[in-house]
Amino acid sequence: QVQLVESGGGLVQPGGSLRLSCAASGLGFHYYAIGWFRQAPGKEREGVSCISSSDGYTHYADSVKSRFTISRDNAKNTVYLQMSTLTPEDTAVYYCAARFKYCSALSAGYNAWGQGTQVTVSS
Repeated sequence: QVQLVESGGGLVQPGGSLRLSCAASGLGFHYYAIGWFRQAPGKEREGVSCISSSDGYTHYADSVKSRFTISRDNAKNTVYLQMSTLTPEDTAVYYCAARFKYCSALSAGYNAWGQGTQVTVSS
């Protein structure tokens, strides 16, 4: 079972950028697809982006397409989410999650989750 730890959240002004990291421990990181989800106060958790285990497939929610970029470094057991042109609507707790091999848009399809990192976009 892989364990996940997010980092990189914080307070940023509208229009700014942040890079989130999802560091994994445990065996077989390269077998896992990693998804990023977010949950704002009073709202349901939503999928943001996902990267598959090995074929380079990536997916983005429409709300973040062209602003966020997901990438992975299997040598470092880490997935990154580069976020730019941030708006207050991006404010949420961001979670990374793992599932075997392929991405899924459904949070229920993931069997390992990090503890989350807060992103606040405010002037």
